[in-house]
Amino acid sequence: MTKIERIETTILDIPTIRGHVLSMTTMMMQSIVLVRIHFSDGSTGLGEGTSIGGMSYGPESPESIKVAIDTYIAPTLEGRDADDVNGAIALTEKMVRGNPIARCAVEIALWDGLARRLGVSVARLFGGPVRTAMPVAWTLASGKSETDIDEAEEMIASGRHNIFKLKIGKRSVRDDLAHVEAITRAVGDRSSIRVDVNQAWSLTDARRGLAGLQAIGVELAEQPIRIGSIAALKSLTERTEIAVMADEQLNGPQDALAVAAMQAADVFAVKIGQSGGLKRAAEVVAIGEAAGIGLYGGTMLEAGVSTAAAIQLFSTVDHLDWGTELFGPLLLKDEILAEPIDYHDFSVHLPEGPGIGVTLDEAKVDFYRRDRARTLHTVA
Repeated sequence: MTKIERIETTILDIPTIRGHVLSMTTMMMQSIVLVRIHFSDGSTGLGEGTSIGGMSYGPESPESIKVAIDTYIAPTLEGRDADDVNGAIALTEKMVRGNPIARCAVEIALWDGLARRLGVSVARLFGGPVRTAMPVAWTLASGKSETDIDEAEEMIASGRHNIFKLKIGKRSVRDDLAHVEAITRAVGDRSSIRVDVNQAWSLTDARRGLAGLQAIGVELAEQPIRIGSIAALKSLTERTEIAVMADEQLNGPQDALAVAAMQAADVFAVKIGQSGGLKRAAEVVAIGEAAGIGLYGGTMLEAGVSTAAAIQLFSTVDHLDWGTELFGPLLLKDEILAEPIDYHDFSVHLPEGPGIGVTLDEAKVDFYRRDRARTLHTVA
């Protein structure tokens, strides 16, 4: 019997290609927790846990993810049967409350290890892919209309993206609408325009904002109001022709069931980290499909490991009407994978090979290690 021998975590700090402006923060760097599970037969599984903007987005940070894994999850799982992934998930959920991103990072590595030992892809463990390519959106988040227009034009011309999600909510509703309208006028006839408010609007602002966005021709608005009131989200969903997407409102199957039961959203942004792992994300997908809710493969702006894992899962989804947003590695100035994930023809493509289908560029991993960076800083 192959056992879980050791779980290793490393924080990497990787600069972004530009400032990524959200309603609650501006990101200039992404910090990820890289997980390696070493198994008794000599095999290894890769995982990744990534949050957005430190703790301004949610309750987990890179530091808390690492501590949760090192202090609580690793001691719970080390020595267990490596092939018993469902058992590991159940035990982890019992011993570690909350911390969905930390649990997801370890779970990815367990699925990766199991699939590699079997010589199959993780997608095969979830029934097999129904597609090898899926539409992928790009987020326009410089905060400047002209910059975003130039970026969108470049993406369309290169064949990389023709779905654009605009980050808004940091300015007044009027200014946000003017920003969205400028971009829609420039590229809206050649692309799908969507917005993400990241909970920034009050219910009153959201009613006004969605009406304005509808007039502009925006197709979808993501999480326009703060989480906590499904009834308020439902009222917005019923009042507008724009598709309303639940994002931060969804933290696993229980939340998905509550939103679906009230028909409080038109679309689910399914994120493997936010859901607590691939298995629970698959359950969120199943709830959405059963309720007739549209599905969208969301991102926590992960690097290549978690993005590859998400692609494996979403490749198995029957109906992915709103595509995906799995562009995280493209936002980073450097690549930590030996072979980057393939983006072309306005789609992201399923990595080939066993497990999640990717391997690390160990030199890049070593270069961006936070503990190495701190050592160099001290010496300097």
